[in-house]
Amino acid sequence: MSSMFCFQCQEAAKGTGCTIQGVCGKTSDVANLQDLLLYTVKGISIYSVKARELGVTDSASEQFIIKSLFATITNANFDRDGFIARVREGIVIRDGWKKRLAGSLADVPLAGHDAGLWTPGTDEVLEAKAAAVGVLATGNEDVRSLRELLTYGLKGMAAYMEHAAVLGYDEAGAQAFLERGLAATLNDELTADELVGLVMECGKYGVDVMALLDRANTETYGNPEITKVNIGVGDRPGILISGHDLKDMEELLKQTEGTGVDVYTHSEMLPAHYYPAFKKYSHFVGNYGNAWWKQNEEFASFNGPILMTTNCVVPPKDSYKDRLYTTGNTGYPGIKHIADGKDGAPKDFSAIIEQAKTCASPTGIESGEIVGGFAHAAVMGVADQVVDAVKTGAIKRFFVMAGCDGRMKSRNYYTDFAQALPSDTVILTAGCAKYKYNKLDLGDIGGIPRVLDAGQCNDSYSLAVIALKLKEVFGLEDINDLPISYNIAWYEQKAVIVLLALLYLGVKNIHLGPTLPAFLSPNVAKVLVDTFGIGGITTVDEDMERFLSVV
Repeated sequence: MSSMFCFQCQEAAKGTGCTIQGVCGKTSDVANLQDLLLYTVKGISIYSVKARELGVTDSASEQFIIKSLFATITNANFDRDGFIARVREGIVIRDGWKKRLAGSLADVPLAGHDAGLWTPGTDEVLEAKAAAVGVLATGNEDVRSLRELLTYGLKGMAAYMEHAAVLGYDEAGAQAFLERGLAATLNDELTADELVGLVMECGKYGVDVMALLDRANTETYGNPEITKVNIGVGDRPGILISGHDLKDMEELLKQTEGTGVDVYTHSEMLPAHYYPAFKKYSHFVGNYGNAWWKQNEEFASFNGPILMTTNCVVPPKDSYKDRLYTTGNTGYPGIKHIADGKDGAPKDFSAIIEQAKTCASPTGIESGEIVGGFAHAAVMGVADQVVDAVKTGAIKRFFVMAGCDGRMKSRNYYTDFAQALPSDTVILTAGCAKYKYNKLDLGDIGGIPRVLDAGQCNDSYSLAVIALKLKEVFGLEDINDLPISYNIAWYEQKAVIVLLALLYLGVKNIHLGPTLPAFLSPNVAKVLVDTFGIGGITTVDEDMERFLSVV
């Protein structure tokens, strides 16, 4: 008997699933409570879907669903007590919907489902329930696979919706689908074909949500600009900010201005340097370190406090535990948490700032600069140069190598692959996968760097926009006729929604690595292979020959 079961990330134990403790570090009780929270938001969705049909919505319910999904993403939140509190809050919201729909309950599909009926009782009863409602509660392997593929896409979508929401942007259609998709995973009458349809529809809304977040970021902070980012350190105390939330970035920069404390980005926060709104802060020094999985060593040498704004938290070591802070949907037992401001007020970062003043300046681990900011607006600004390079043969092929980095040594494949690419090829990247090659000296092609970093994982949308624009410029009918190959590294659920979005846009022959998702059953994997040409990776030499032989 396993004490838990989780296979939502690429590092699922033995390539099948974690059954004792998550490779990410979450304990079995936390894993089960995350499953129960998910079960609870599905129960809420049973009723909110019907309410929406009647023209009734509730922003508190919507935000609870989004935040709950975000909190269950890999490496986001490890706080057992926090999950118990969220479940209890969710039951109150669910039962509130039931009261509001009292006269229409007979017309609510799935109203008799246990997810809409169960009550938590004591913590012991609640935890017993948590152990019974996880992934394996769905017995049919293919139905389970499709339900989980949809669920993980919804989790990734919710994360991007949350980033947009804090900037005041929302998408009613995506919220409605979020709830409809969650409820659908409880419906035993849906066929496999109907579930496949919902998965593809999730990709459609994934495109919409990433476009929404792109608009939220650029209208708030300006279009990213091609930028050289310092990777060295200064001699003043610093705060290191990691994760993805640009609103937290803005508020921290404002509150540290004039304090004598510098601010550095880490991992997925690197692209903050590309936005014009942040360039006015002279104490915004540079980027420190690499991808999320190296934080155990890099946070120790940073010396100052660290702020985790979103997922990518690794269980902390004692060497920096007293300097680590979480905020938003992140959490870890015993770690200080900075709460949201009340009634729209900014978060209060005074505690982290005061601690920073008492710390030594960061210990340098590298020096120099890296270049990024090649989001769609910046690339379109030099589109003529890019198109000419393709027409003259100076650029033979683009390789989209976006996605995630991770701990597995097999991910060194992506460094080796980047180094092996011919000098007439260009890498398009977004997400923390770039740390496998963004510090290599790969040169340029007529002034165009051979690694074009569009930004965070959600900025994979930019890569799709660039591809669609090139399709238009070259007068092609099919995006797959472009000289673009896709060799993408994945890790967690935000990568899943990016993949579904690309599939919705018609992109085929995407290669995923270092392994295909454990949650794809053989039959579901076959559907993706047969329909979209999804494939895995092999060796650098074999894959290089395969990619470069494409005409």
